[in-house]
Parts: sequence; C-alpha cells; structure tokens
Amino acid sequence: MRAFHLTWFAFFRAFFGWFGIAPLMVLVREDLLLTKAQIGNTIIASVAITVVARLAIGWLCDRIGPRIAYSGLLIFGSIPVMCIGLAQSYETFLLFRLAIGVIGASFVITQYHTSVMFSSNVVGTANATTAGWGNMGGGVTQMAMPLVLAGALMFGVGETLGWRVAMVVPGVALFLVGIAYFFLTQDAPLGNYKDLRARGLMPQASQVRGTFLMAAKDYRVWALFIIYGACFGVELTINNIAALYYFDRFELDLKTAGLIAGLFGLMNLFARTLGGVFGDKFGIKFG
Repeated sequence: MRAFHLTWFAFFRAFFGWFGIAPLMVLVREDLLLTKAQIGNTIIASVAITVVARLAIGWLCDRIGPRIAYSGLLIFGSIPVMCIGLAQSYETFLLFRLAIGVIGASFVITQYHTSVMFSSNVVGTANATTAGWGNMGGGVTQMAMPLVLAGALMFGVGETLGWRVAMVVPGVALFLVGIAYFFLTQDAPLGNYKDLRARGLMPQASQVRGTFLMAAKDYRVWALFIIYGACFGVELTINNIAALYYFDRFELDLKTAGLIAGLFGLMNLFARTLGGVFGDKFGIKFG
C-alpha cells in the first residue's frame, strides 16, 4: 500500500506542477504582453511534448524500473517549474512550458508501477484510483496557486514578481516527492529490478524486447488511443484554459476563477475509481 499511496501522490504533485501556471496566466499575460495566439501556442507546447516523453519513459521503465524513472522525472521536472519565473519574453516562457510538459509522462510510470504491484483482479481499480487521485492535482492547483500568490503578495511582493515566486512552491514539492519516491518505494513486490536481475528472477535489461512497431500493429491499441485521446484531451484543455476563460468571460477575480476551474479536476476523486471498478467487474466477462 505504500507504493500505491506514493504513486498517486507523486502523480498528484506532477499534475500540480504541470498546470501550476494555468491559474496565474492572467498575470503572465499582462507581464509578458502575450497575445491570444501566443497563449495558445504555450498551451500546445505544454501538452505536445508529453507525447514523445511518454513513449520514452515507458521504454525506460522496462529497463531501469519505475522507482528510478519516476524519481528522475520528478527531480529533473522540478527544475523548469521552479525556473519558469525567470522567463522575460514569449519565447523563453514557451520553452519553459515545453520543458514542463515532460512531467506529463508521469502518467505512464503511475500506471506501470501499479500494474506491477497489484494482481489482475484489482489492478483496474488500483490503476484508476492512482490515475484519478493524481489527476485531481490538476484541479487542486487551480484553487491553490492563487492562494500561494496571495501569500506572496502579503509579503509586499508585486504581482509581476508574485507569479514568479509562486511557481517555486510546486517546483520544490516536486523535488521533495522525487527524493521520497526513490527511498520509500520499490520496483516490484519482490524488490527492485536491479536486485531481481542479479538474482536471475527477471531478464536483463539488454534482453528486454518490445518495440513501438509491435504495439502499433495491434488494433486494440488504436481503439484505446482514440478513446483516451478524446477524453484526456478535453481534460488537459480545460485545465489549461478554464481559469483564464472565467476571468475574462465572467470578470471573476483570480481566486474565484481558480476555484470554479478546479471543480472540474475534483471529479477525479471518484470518477476514475468508478471506471476501474467497472473494469474489474465486467472486464473478465465482456473484455
């Protein structure tokens, strides 16, 4: 259970950092003088790089295990989150959002690790819950980051510097969780991949087979690709634009806009777990 809770919490922190800047985009837009098209480009960048990163991180998990892969992703991913406040132009802000998007690969490790740690009769529920509670970070960050900004403003920091300082908080949290994940989890129920390979209980990393081409030949992969792309694509879009939309369209203040935007992400508290329960219950009979 320790691996279960650390996995969902790591994913929660990853989503928190990935979308931490979204509820602050009102201030970023004014500070960097961003146009609507430029804001759209930064949103695309934060999501597009995830496609490549997820393919790479899956390959990495097979070879070095989810423990090291997740720790490395969180630790290195914390750097652009903390440093995005250094952006002074559209171009540098775009590059930081592109780098932060790599954190989106955390979903792969989350599902990989819970799949390894839980048996087939409950793995659907376990996967769904870790993913859902982790995705909830995309909602909580909408509510929390305006409060973090307010805390910075209480110390006399202006709004221009405030959003920059606020982003240090999710970055530090990512770094600390990455350290904790390394020391408090293990790759599999019987131990870490390195130890299991040394004892001859699993193939060496050089013997691990499996290619992207093999997966691409399976029609079921493409069916899941379409379904997941539609569902998760909507979620990522809402997480990125909701707070800014409510601020502009309904003239809400930053805290209220973030609160309403965050309600969408909070659906993950139960919705994904419910899907996992249905999968475990009916998947055996109906596929």
